[in-house]
Amino acid sequence: MGLFVNQLTHIDASLWCPKTGLKGVSWQVDALLEGELGEDGMLFDFGDVKPWIKRTLDNGLDHTLLLPVDAPGVDVSPCEEGLCVRTTSPYPMEVRGPKEAFTLLTSTTVERASVAKLLSDTLTEQRPANVSRVQLTLSDEAIEGAAYGYSHGLKRHTGNCQRIAHGHRSRLYIWQRDSRQHVLEQQWATWLDNRYLVEAGDITAHDQQTLTCRYQAAQGTFTITLPSERCAVLPTPTTVENIARWLAERIATQSHETTRIQAFEGFNKGAIAQVNV
Repeated sequence: MGLFVNQLTHIDASLWCPKTGLKGVSWQVDALLEGELGEDGMLFDFGDVKPWIKRTLDNGLDHTLLLPVDAPGVDVSPCEEGLCVRTTSPYPMEVRGPKEAFTLLTSTTVERASVAKLLSDTLTEQRPANVSRVQLTLSDEAIEGAAYGYSHGLKRHTGNCQRIAHGHRSRLYIWQRDSRQHVLEQQWATWLDNRYLVEAGDITAHDQQTLTCRYQAAQGTFTITLPSERCAVLPTPTTVENIARWLAERIATQSHETTRIQAFEGFNKGAIAQVNV
């Protein structure tokens, strides 16, 4: 007997790709539970499935930096903050923070199927008595238009968003003269894709080659250093509300057109901002 829950929750994280570097991702989570019916005629109460699985994800790899520790040029070592991650290819990066901010994978790349198997095995070990197996499936959102992945950290956030290298894969809608501007959407999504968004006030060092961001948050001290060209600097915290406003201001100024931005943060949520010219 099988019990399924589609679109159970979402995972928002960043990963290190040996080809493209730091990458923001958002994955939909579907679940299948297999086993035998209990005396109540149920395999597992639907009301308990979602909080059980979501709790495991929230306390695990959600809002972390996923690292393939066997990839060339990836080095992980203990440090005063917790863990220090250094990379050399495709570009040099260093991230420091509490160990809970990282998910270490014994692989050369981060693949959705492998991550899903790891999560499935973990949940299967914790399964209720009449459940024999838990299988999760992870998938990207099907996006026909412009989309971009970004990474950031929010030091004032009371939850896991304070972790300095987590991310999202998001849609981007731009309106001018009451119509969607698909060319502009693609241009800006391409520019933003795989960038790190940083609040100007958190920058401790910045030159033509590298940028370093450091802050103290509730979970500990976080630091990231990466090439300046991989960063976008905002004057405000990099919340989705401020991302929408920042984009609206920049695009309106450049185009001399009233601009409305709908910026998503992963799946089906986000913020809208408009700048009038």
